[in-house]
Amino acid sequence: MTKLIFKIVPRLEWESSSGDYHGSAHDRADGFLHFSTAAQLPETLRLYYAGQDDLMLVAVDAAALGAALRWEYSTSRGEDFPHLYAALSCDAIKWARPITRDATGRSVLPDLTT
Repeated sequence: MTKLIFKIVPRLEWESSSGDYHGSAHDRADGFLHFSTAAQLPETLRLYYAGQDDLMLVAVDAAALGAALRWEYSTSRGEDFPHLYAALSCDAIKWARPITRDATGRSVLPDLTT
């Protein structure tokens, strides 16, 4: 079974990238691409993307990232997060889907299982 990790990306940033994805300005400043597990996504979305529209959720095969993927402890969140110390290869991407909003304006994640 494929273990998926997830990256939240503004749609325009995602669509303007061609080939491998090299991360946001925040990722590049930190020296790695930030990812979340399925369980971590709702809080990541709330903390770092509140009020932002037109976001994409990118699903990535964790095993395809090899040794460049490291699980590192976040003191601010109290748990390990997947960090990628390389560009995100197109070959590792399973899908990219929009994050929508419901009638109350709350973010709604797409189906994470397929």
